[in-house]
Amino acid sequence: MAWLTTALAAGLTGYGVWERRRHDANVAKIPHRVHVNGTRGKSSVTRLIAGGLRASGRRTFGKTTGTDARLLYPNGREIPVYRVGSPNIIEQTRIFRRAIREKAEVLVIECMAVHPELQPVAELQLVKSTVGVITNARADHLDVMGPTVDDVAWTLAQTLPVKGVAFTAERERAHILRKVAESRGSTLTVTDAETVTAADLAGFSYIEHAENVALALAVCAHFEVPRETALRGMQEATPDPGVLRRWVATVGHKQVEFINAFAANDPDSTKLIWNRLGLDEPMPGVKRMVLANLRADRVHRSSQMAELVARGLSNDHILLSGEGTALVMFQAAQMGVDASRITDLGGRSAESVFEHVFGLVEERGVVVGIGNIVGLGEEIVLHFSNRADRT
Repeated sequence: MAWLTTALAAGLTGYGVWERRRHDANVAKIPHRVHVNGTRGKSSVTRLIAGGLRASGRRTFGKTTGTDARLLYPNGREIPVYRVGSPNIIEQTRIFRRAIREKAEVLVIECMAVHPELQPVAELQLVKSTVGVITNARADHLDVMGPTVDDVAWTLAQTLPVKGVAFTAERERAHILRKVAESRGSTLTVTDAETVTAADLAGFSYIEHAENVALALAVCAHFEVPRETALRGMQEATPDPGVLRRWVATVGHKQVEFINAFAANDPDSTKLIWNRLGLDEPMPGVKRMVLANLRADRVHRSSQMAELVARGLSNDHILLSGEGTALVMFQAAQMGVDASRITDLGGRSAESVFEHVFGLVEERGVVVGIGNIVGLGEEIVLHFSNRADRT
């Protein structure tokens, strides 16, 4: 039987070599490859870049991982990414084949890798980008990429291109990204959110971040797309399902504004959104509520959420939903949160969450959903959107 084992091993090795050569040939058929990585905003920036390039007439194919993985076709149509089993970065080879069938000139693809050892594989063996994009480096996945945010930046930098160009909105740790870029013979441009005006952002049908738009505009400018053309394409592009949106619902004499910020599930991003929405200061006549949706398998993130809602966000009331809420209740109490300011809705339905929110409001309130969108988070968003006032 030894001969059979040897034959099988030889066959598998031969197949691996053939598959590698086939993928390398496919990579060469797509002249421009944009690899988008970062802690927050990867899916949004991928969509913005693809939209801006499409508007210029460049035949662009995109793929997001995001809240729901999507294929973005050159005509703007999109379909879900169908998988058998768990997500695997080898999936990217299939995306290249699809892009080639669509005769793509540009592929804009969101990084799938999280683990540090897979980040260089994703870039150096699979995508081999000509343009690298790092949205930001923040305190998320510290149990995998950490323990520090600097470690996160070093990990994300492993997807920067070799002898290409790179762009980032990350400023605090840009020196780390630049060091890796230069070691690979690439240039790094740090973009400026101040270049995006309020009028630019007003053209979006949802709440988009200036940092994301500035970053995408810089990439489009690299491809010599006029700013007005790129911005129009971005505003017309379909947003990610987890994008920041708001709805207003009225029940009787009470009115509540619900803001979906579930996608911003790291403390830095959540605080940034909270402050930009003007919720860091008391609002006379308006109850400011934070709704943290938790998952039992994300203990580290839940601990981050406990400190965030207890000390990081100035609020009038805290609601906890999902799984593992008892631990966060305990941790928040240990940090000094009064029991009257926090409600445990663990195991409750989206409808029950909706009813409790309105029960806390005298006349007007605003509630921001943070934490995890998967599962109950999506149901909560759907429930508030379905109950929202129609204009």
